[in-house]
Amino acid sequence: MIASLSGIVKHSTLNSAVIEVGGIGILVLLPARFAASLLVGTHAEIATTLVVREDSLTLYGFENSQSRDCFELLQTVSGIGPKVAQSALSIYDPKEISTAIISGNSGALERIPGLGKKGAARTILELKEKMASLDLQGVSTPGQAHWRTQLTSALVSLGYSSRESEQRVEELSRDKSLNLDSKTISEILKLALQIRGSS
Repeated sequence: MIASLSGIVKHSTLNSAVIEVGGIGILVLLPARFAASLLVGTHAEIATTLVVREDSLTLYGFENSQSRDCFELLQTVSGIGPKVAQSALSIYDPKEISTAIISGNSGALERIPGLGKKGAARTILELKEKMASLDLQGVSTPGQAHWRTQLTSALVSLGYSSRESEQRVEELSRDKSLNLDSKTISEILKLALQIRGSS
């Protein structure tokens, strides 16, 4: 199993990147929040897990081992595959997912694309005890310095134009009282959408 990659980011999209390792470009699928934090030409350290299917070998990557552990744990729930697990980590960080499951917050889980109401209830039922034992101490949100890039990418993926997204980023950055550098990209995205809805 490929447990990690360390190399130069050669190319990136909203949910993937090509990492050059020893002259070989390796495609790795990533949660959108993490993909947006990677800059082409820079060095990246990525925790990975290889998902083996009859007709494919797919490498999934994460900012740290806790995110990878969360990804793998989510897939132990019947009905949750790699795509839904990756969607969960595109919206929330591992600590937010853990908190939602442990507290029984099905509403938060229902926002994960592909999960739905029944899936959220099943996830809480099957993972409540397991998630409590997952070590999420010291989990940090990556790329906080790049929150502008992450937010712009997230808004574009939600259907806003590049211009609208950039305007929203500028409006948020002007409000110093928000202290955005201390927030997760999920929290910043929620603020952007709230402002968008009220303007």
